[in-house]
Amino acid sequence: MTGAAEGRPTAGTPALIRSFDRPVRLLLVNQLTINTGFYMLMPYLAGHLSGTLALPAALVGLILGVRNLSQQGLFLVGGTLADRFGCKPVIVAGCGVRAVAFLMLGVAGSVPALVAASALTGFAGALFNPAVRAYLAREAGERRVEAFAAFNAFGQLGILIGPLVGLLLNGVTFTLVCLTAGVMFAVLTVAQVRALPPGAGAGPAGPGGPGTAGAPGTAAGGRAVWREVAADRSLLRFSLAMAGSYALNFQIYLGLPLEVRRVTAGEFGVTLVFVVSGVMTVIGQARVTAWAGRRWGPSRAIARGLVLMGLAFVPLAVAAPLTATATAPPPAAAQVLLLLPVLGAAVLLSLATMIIYPFEMTTVVALGPEHTVGTRYGLYSTLAGLGVAAGNLLSGWALDLGRSVGLPSLPWLGLTAVGAGCAVAVRALDRAGRLAERSTASPEGASPDPLSPNTTPPDTTPPDTTSPDAASPGPSSPGTPPPDTVPPDAAPAAPGRHPPGPPARTSGARLRDAAAGRGRAGRWPGGRRRHAR
Repeated sequence: MTGAAEGRPTAGTPALIRSFDRPVRLLLVNQLTINTGFYMLMPYLAGHLSGTLALPAALVGLILGVRNLSQQGLFLVGGTLADRFGCKPVIVAGCGVRAVAFLMLGVAGSVPALVAASALTGFAGALFNPAVRAYLAREAGERRVEAFAAFNAFGQLGILIGPLVGLLLNGVTFTLVCLTAGVMFAVLTVAQVRALPPGAGAGPAGPGGPGTAGAPGTAAGGRAVWREVAADRSLLRFSLAMAGSYALNFQIYLGLPLEVRRVTAGEFGVTLVFVVSGVMTVIGQARVTAWAGRRWGPSRAIARGLVLMGLAFVPLAVAAPLTATATAPPPAAAQVLLLLPVLGAAVLLSLATMIIYPFEMTTVVALGPEHTVGTRYGLYSTLAGLGVAAGNLLSGWALDLGRSVGLPSLPWLGLTAVGAGCAVAVRALDRAGRLAERSTASPEGASPDPLSPNTTPPDTTPPDTTSPDAASPGPSSPGTPPPDTVPPDAAPAAPGRHPPGPPARTSGARLRDAAAGRGRAGRWPGGRRRHAR
């Protein structure tokens, strides 16, 4: 991938975006458009169903639940399709299906039609979500951490823009919201057909590799890949350890809005929470990622981010016994004071998410071979969805219990404990070597990954020194001295032997270098030396 312009280090999100090649920039715009269209419509769907269509609450819950169930339940299918047929066709198909689904929501008047449209909306997300992440991971190469940082910033920008546009259009009619969102996805579909190159997402191992029809791991309709991924205990344990973080992060949609309404009897604070969270991520994501990568590396960044995510609820736990339930909106000055704990929690949650997300997504890639990237993202997303569902159920129960027994701090202290528990689980996996990168040797009969310059024939690769990620030729591949210590005219080592010098660097060190944005020997791929800030 291309480094920063003229070899200079990236500084901030705009410079980071410009430093990427065209496919990555297209994927970032793709994520912005997807989130804008989705959040333009979904926040107002319940009001349309219960108000305009006068459906009972049970049917409204059913229609909304079908979307979530179809998306979370089919992530694994979408990820496997991306591995088998390539990422681009699955991304295009997902956007096309969502365009149809949103248009159906605007014109459907019967419950069966609404249920079908809601199911298609979820299925579309199950198609393109794992595929976009797998494409981005493969295309970004050794700059995955930076790419996912920019990806998260663009997604948050869409979450900021979407509801505002939807609010304006919904003032006219909900059908106009659906029509606009549907047209956006239709335009995005056509644009991706024309502009999104097959690139690294066309097939994880090139011609004849796992992404090609009939290649190993795909001929049986993905069953072999499913068995391989399901048997990966490290991935499963990491997914379960991180599922709690999704339950915590979702409190920005559940627990925080409920607390805002409890203490202010209004909705202004809810809008403020989303604005603060979105603006922080858009402005600060690139710098937070670079800072965390330089100081901690992936596993420690994830663990410390989880601790911070748990601590985000401490201000609410402290303030809850001191604030009464409001029956009418208090004066403006009082509202500001009452909202401080909620806004403090939103700030800490957003900062924690900025720390965790890029390293979390990169770790999912590093935990397995190239030909299962999409399937692993699909499984990971499914388990994350189960974590959100369980977290919503338990946190809602804890909120009710705390109020009934006179312990309003109970739910917030429980969420703090969840964050600490997740952090302990991630650190335990790291210390046990469960988060080490895996060999990406292609399945028998598959071609080696042309993206990896470190690929060597099987009979000349020393034990435990295969490049751990075929799409991520790290700055310190096994047997390579640390950056800034390689003589410019050093002779290459004999084939099959370790070159003299320091021992092979660990996977954690390679990921830390990638997180800090360093290329080989501390240089950008263009050749000029990069000095980290």
